[in-house]
Amino acid sequence: MSIRSKNIRIRLKQLDKFLLKEYKELHPKKERDDALYEKELIKRIKKVMRNLSPIVDEATNGLKVYRARGNKPSLKPNEKVKIILIKQLIDKSNRSMAYMLSIFSMMSGIDVSYKTVERLYSDEEVELALHNLFVILLKKRGVNNIDCCGDATGYSLIISKHYSSEVSKRKDEVKDQSNEKARKIFVYKFALMDLKSKMYVCYGMSLISEAKAFAKAMQMLEELEIEINSIRLDKYYSFPCYVNLFKESKVYILPRKNAQFGNGLKWFETMKNFLEDTLGYLEQYYQRENSESGFAQDKKFLGWKIMQKIEERIDTALFCKSVWHNLLWLYAS
Repeated sequence: MSIRSKNIRIRLKQLDKFLLKEYKELHPKKERDDALYEKELIKRIKKVMRNLSPIVDEATNGLKVYRARGNKPSLKPNEKVKIILIKQLIDKSNRSMAYMLSIFSMMSGIDVSYKTVERLYSDEEVELALHNLFVILLKKRGVNNIDCCGDATGYSLIISKHYSSEVSKRKDEVKDQSNEKARKIFVYKFALMDLKSKMYVCYGMSLISEAKAFAKAMQMLEELEIEINSIRLDKYYSFPCYVNLFKESKVYILPRKNAQFGNGLKWFETMKNFLEDTLGYLEQYYQRENSESGFAQDKKFLGWKIMQKIEERIDTALFCKSVWHNLLWLYAS
C-alpha cells in the first residue's frame, strides 16, 4: 500500500474522533499516592545529605582554575558547590543564606557575605564542578544507552508571572520571547530524561526561546558518551528538522495537521510507524509525560522562580536544579 501525506491527515482526524479515546481506555491514568511519595522523598533526601560531601569532593578533586593576582578565595571549591546546592534546596535569598552560614559558622568554619554567595553563580570553579558532578551522577547510575523523553519548561524571573498559567493563556506563544523588547519574564529550560533512571542526561537554557534551549541541550549531549535508542518529543518539535537530528534513534512525535512526506528518510520512517501501528506508537509517545512529571516535581521541591538577574547566573541556578533532580533519583529505589 502506498503511503501519502493525506493518510497522515486522515489518521489525525481518526485520532481526534476515537483512537485517542480508545488509547486512554486501554491505558487509564494512575493516581499518585501523595503520602507514599512524600515518605519516599524524605528517605531519598536523607540519603543524598549523607552522601553529598563525598560526591562533591569527588567532583572537585584536583579542580584548579587559573586566577590573576588578587585576594585568595575564602572558600574551597567543594565548599562553594555545597553552599550553592544547599541554597537552591532551601530556596533562600543570598542574604538569608549568608545569615544561616554565619549561624552555623561555629561548626563549619564558613562565614561569608551575601555578595559572596551571589558571586558563586558566576564562579568558573563552581561551573566546572557542577558539570563534573552531573557526569559523575550519570556514571554512578550507569546511564549510557537510553530510551528517553524530552521537553521544556519555563521558570519565572518575576514573581507576578507563573509559567504554567501563561501557557494555559497563550499556548505556544509563551515559548518564544525573541520579539519581546521588554524585560524577559521567563527563562526556558530543556532537558532529556532517561526513562529507566528518570535522570536528566543533558540540559540547556535560554532567555529567548524553547528552541534555543533545545539546541544548547543537544550541544551538551554531543559531549557525553550517551547513545539514544529512542526519543519522545512533544508537538513543538514535530518538524523534520528535529526528527532528522536523531538518525540512529526511533523518534516518537505527533505530526501536525499540515505534515507532509518528502522530508528525508527518517521523517518518512517516523510517519510510517505512526500510520501502521497508531495505538502502539501512542503507547511509546505518551511516555513523554515523564518529562512533565519530572518538571512538576522539581518545581514543587525546588521552587518555580529564579532570583538571579544575570544570564550566566540564571544558567547556574537552573543547572543546580538539574543536579538536585539527579541526586534525588540516584538514590531512588
